[in-house]
Amino acid sequence: MLKKSSIISLLLVFCLLQGLQAQTFRPIKGWPNEVNDKLESFLNSTITMKERKVSVFDCDGTTFGQVPHYLADEALYLYADEVLKPRNDKDAKEKLAILDRMVKDGDNVGKPYVEDRVHFLAGLTPEEIELIGENCYRKSYQGKFYPEMKELIANLKEYGFEVWILTASPELLYQKFVADELGISTINVVGAKCVVENGKTTGEIIPPIPQDDGKAFSIETFIKARPLIVGGNSRGDLDMLNESVGLKIVVN
Repeated sequence: MLKKSSIISLLLVFCLLQGLQAQTFRPIKGWPNEVNDKLESFLNSTITMKERKVSVFDCDGTTFGQVPHYLADEALYLYADEVLKPRNDKDAKEKLAILDRMVKDGDNVGKPYVEDRVHFLAGLTPEEIELIGENCYRKSYQGKFYPEMKELIANLKEYGFEVWILTASPELLYQKFVADELGISTINVVGAKCVVENGKTTGEIIPPIPQDDGKAFSIETFIKARPLIVGGNSRGDLDMLNESVGLKIVVN
């Protein structure tokens, strides 16, 4: 009986060691040794944690490059050129008027501007909006996801982290191509949300919008856990960065 108990104990220890060894940090190419060392040390410190391990990142400019425009804007311009401008109906004119208002506003990180992106897409199905985002990505932004961020996210998955993306861009416009590129669920890509009614999107926005302080509120509202790691690239990410109870990563 004692012998059997000892064997079971040894097996448990072996399984535990195997689990620990399975979580191996892979240095991120192009990042300084001190950054990689800090990341590895932090991730190793989370191995025995039992609670949810959450990481949250901004999208535009943090996970992929935005040149010369934000994809969220370029996708709307492209749709307007290809679909709306050849038409002369009331709906097309109203949508083009929204686009004109956005261009005159010019503050593409301001909440009125962010809301107008949603208003512009209202009336389309979620699938149509998803396709608009996908087409723009394939046309102008494919290959612009930062390999370093992909390596970081691969490490986080290795250590059992949930990876969430917060963007002020319309959620339905970004979900598919971002989820596909980063290997995460579309549910984990949170953006500006709207009510969908009878299979079509509306202009009714579901708060909070993940912009400025809304990014912090979105973590509490939609993710429902304090993140251990938060990454961003601009002042608009400051409130979100301050939600981190662990590492704060600023992407240059």
